[in-house]
Amino acid sequence: QVQLVESGGGSVQSGGSLRLSCAASRYVSSTSCMAWFRQVPGKERDGVAVIDRLASTSYADSVKGRFTISQDNAKNTVSLQMNSLKPEDTAIYYCAHGRAHYTVAGYYCTLFHSDYNYWGQGTQVTVSS
Repeated sequence: QVQLVESGGGSVQSGGSLRLSCAASRYVSSTSCMAWFRQVPGKERDGVAVIDRLASTSYADSVKGRFTISQDNAKNTVSLQMNSLKPEDTAIYYCAHGRAHYTVAGYYCTLFHSDYNYWGQGTQVTVSS
């Protein structure tokens, strides 16, 4: 089992920045994925950003150019730097861990919530206009 602990949520004005962090309880597999998702009441849980153990990343279109996901493999942590925040970024943000998809060429990570097995408790991000 992988336990995930999130931190860094809070309130900020539109245009401001926040940095979220997620710490895993133990070593994470070299073929695993770590991602950030977000969810608002009445809406589905959407993928925001994902990174694999070799630091390949992908982002939702809504956050490209504003958010950056990064990791520290030695400490099994992943962070999400959020810049130029907008009110529509307001949500509960969740850290997640899952397995990569295997292909002939190697493996890759997705932003589909069904690919993730372990989740953090969530941290609230509120962006005011």
